Amino acid sequence: MKVIPLKQGNYTVNQNKKFTLIDTDSTATGTKVAIQPFLVITENDYVLMDTGFNSNQEEVPPVVQCLENENIKPEKITKVLISHLHKDHIDGIGYLSNGKLMGSFPNATIYLQRRELDFAFTQTGNPSYRIDMLQQLAELPNVVLLDDDQGSITDEITYQVSGGHTPFHQVFWVKEKEETIFYGADNLPQQNYLKYPLAFKNDFDGKKALEARQEWSEKGKQQNWKVLLYHDLGNPILQF
Repeated sequence: MKVIPLKQGNYTVNQNKKFTLIDTDSTATGTKVAIQPFLVITENDYVLMDTGFNSNQEEVPPVVQCLENENIKPEKITKVLISHLHKDHIDGIGYLSNGKLMGSFPNATIYLQRRELDFAFTQTGNPSYRIDMLQQLAELPNVVLLDDDQGSITDEITYQVSGGHTPFHQVFWVKEKEETIFYGADNLPQQNYLKYPLAFKNDFDGKKALEARQEWSEKGKQQNWKVLLYHDLGNPILQF
């Protein structure tokens, strides 16, 4: 398998969930995070893990520009796996044109958790969500709403509802031959989350997220997982 980090940049994010590119405003305060979806290329698929941020609702979202920088057209993507629906993970799925959501990946099947979408609809006024986009998301013809706590998307791709960061946050494994790639999204967004046994207050259930990280760390070491770190500023991929 081949993994390509699609890094949009390094940002600060404040308590109001305003994301500011560090390169454009060095005075902005807040938590520092990278935003970087991942492309996983297998023998059968071009798999996109989350879709990044599109703060200005550009017709060419940053994740698409990152793909094109790698000489990969968005039409090449066959599957999009969505961990949860915070705007910095879902925005690149498309853009709003005259109030209508236009999808960025016409040939891909998009997988997201139905219960995560239902929860998002209760978050009106929460700046982590772009409700106007989410209201149309499930109507895209290439969206599949997952209902189970765990399951298989293909023989190579499996998912599990982990909870933690959001109530129905989900994580993914891609296995091919002797290699395992794990994407823990915002339950395991940076390598230092493994160094410190902390439950974070910005998680819906920080204790549950912590317990999941500890379990994944043990299994990852035993099975030599390659871990994709969506928000890590320096090291997007951790090889156990």
